[in-house]
Amino acid sequence: MVTVEIRVELKEGVTDPEGKNVNKVLKLLGFKGIENVKSVRIFEIGMSLPPTDAKLAGEEMCRKVLANPVIHNFTVTVR
Repeated sequence: MVTVEIRVELKEGVTDPEGKNVNKVLKLLGFKGIENVKSVRIFEIGMSLPPTDAKLAGEEMCRKVLANPVIHNFTVTVR
C-alpha cells in the first residue's frame, strides 16, 4: 500500500479569507513577526496501487473533486 498526499492551495492573487482571519487572530493574541498566513488543505489517501498509478489517480481526483482549477493549485506526492 502507498500513501498519496495531495496538497491543495489557492493560486497567487486569490483572496484567502481563512488565512487572513487566522493572521488577524494571531496578531490580536500577541504573536509577533507574522508576515502572512496561508490556508492549505492536505489529503492523505491510502491506495493499493503501484506508485505511478497512485499518482495518476491522485491527480485525477484533484481534477474531478478535490481542487477547482480556476482558483487552486495542487501537488500530488506518493510515499
